[in-house]
Amino acid sequence: MKRYLFIILLAISSAVQAQSNTANYKYIIVPEKFSFLKQVNQYGLNTLVKALFEEKGFTVYFDNTELPQEIATDRCKTLTVELQEKNSMFVTNLTLLLKDCKGTIVVKSKEGKSREKEYNTSYNMALRDAFTSFNDFNYAADQPTVATSTVPANTNTETKTVPVIVDQTTATKTGHETLLYAQAINNGYQLIDATPKIVMTLLKTSMEDCYISNKGNANGIVIKKNGNWFFEYYKNDVLVAEKLSIKF
Repeated sequence: MKRYLFIILLAISSAVQAQSNTANYKYIIVPEKFSFLKQVNQYGLNTLVKALFEEKGFTVYFDNTELPQEIATDRCKTLTVELQEKNSMFVTNLTLLLKDCKGTIVVKSKEGKSREKEYNTSYNMALRDAFTSFNDFNYAADQPTVATSTVPANTNTETKTVPVIVDQTTATKTGHETLLYAQAINNGYQLIDATPKIVMTLLKTSMEDCYISNKGNANGIVIKKNGNWFFEYYKNDVLVAEKLSIKF
């Protein structure tokens, strides 16, 4: 019992320490190509990393774009993303690191895993699995907070809306479903609401009108049936079909 209590207290302490370490950062730099890959934005991983951190409130730039003067002259105001691969014969393993300007690891995710055979799907699923380390972190303006978690992974930033091109600028609903706008990315689409905010990411599969997707902690597929789009996933061992309104 004492051993379990110690582990819980250690996890809480680690989470608070990670929050403290990231409290002064609101910018993240994502490389255009990760070191273990051969091509720029291969498998759409760099784009996906950028989108995921933007969802958490960070202001994110690729390292090959022009940076604002504030951080161009002082990179110590930024955190840089590093993605590490440690694959076995049948499993893709990815770990996300956030490093400061001195190369010190500020936050390290859990090791995300996927057993999918197709590279695009496997790498994207492993990355999303690694990013679940950030699920319990919430940010409110001027009040970064972190929920108790056994994984020391957090993000802290000043809230800032990242400009996203959408077809409309006001919230639109069709029935009870919020209208989402599909914005093309490598290997699929990201679904944007009228805020604009990235709500979901759709990853292509070998089947037409069928995408791998997730929404919060729910992982499943987005599929078109009888002219309508549905997000299907399991909740408490029960299959849930959530109707979506998507404009491509």
